Amino acid sequence: GTVGVCELDRRWVYSEHFNRKSGETQKLEIPKNFKYAVMLVIPMDYELSKTYPAALSGASTGLGYSAALNCANTLAQFITNLGYEGIASLNDTALNIPMSIEAGLGEYGRNGLLITPEFGPNIRIAKVFTDLPLVPDKPVEFGVKKFCEECNKCSDSCPVKAIPNDKPQADPPNISSHKGISKWTVNAEKCFKYWVNLNTDCAICIRVCPYNKDYSKWQHRLVMRLANSPLSKLVLYIEDFYKYGKRVLPQKWWEKKVRQN
Repeated sequence: GTVGVCELDRRWVYSEHFNRKSGETQKLEIPKNFKYAVMLVIPMDYELSKTYPAALSGASTGLGYSAALNCANTLAQFITNLGYEGIASLNDTALNIPMSIEAGLGEYGRNGLLITPEFGPNIRIAKVFTDLPLVPDKPVEFGVKKFCEECNKCSDSCPVKAIPNDKPQADPPNISSHKGISKWTVNAEKCFKYWVNLNTDCAICIRVCPYNKDYSKWQHRLVMRLANSPLSKLVLYIEDFYKYGKRVLPQKWWEKKVRQN
């Protein structure tokens, strides 16, 4: 995985905590002396990502969250052992993506996800809030916005058209998203409703993204370089020619694993 540090921007911290059992809300506060957050990017299994959406691919998501939780808890305990304080967190408490962008871990994509140079969008994110004095990282740019302007694969592939196919907008599609931030905003209500009805993980937008590659292989690292160059349109041709984003049936994944063993 990868790690970055950002100053804690209170705009990204949730105002309330909702208790699903009682239906009650409580004000959510991070102590004022917590000035930083350590952001942790955990890669998910690339081969399993090819099977989205499927119950099998849910194993990749589960493993990603498990690893992220373990890393965040371990880091928080390490910080505590140094004499400071650390609060481990996964998707709760604050918005992971803008904080990860501020921590220099990737760029924002059309699919509403963090696109990282090491793993593309096929990741999970954890964080640790802390009062430990740290030096923040800086945001990075490696061509994602420009490439996403030319590529609509996630938008075209979304079954419920929850991903915008136009330019970034400041007005969100509904109350489930921030106002006043000019960006591609996924219709979270459409997305979540489809995901719930599917009864398993979707993540088609991860599977079809040209940045979703196994970067341990040189040819995939080359594709990344092309995507962030004047030859970016060539990447879209390569994607279609080799059918990189095509879904692999879970049965094929099992057959491949059996042959390997």
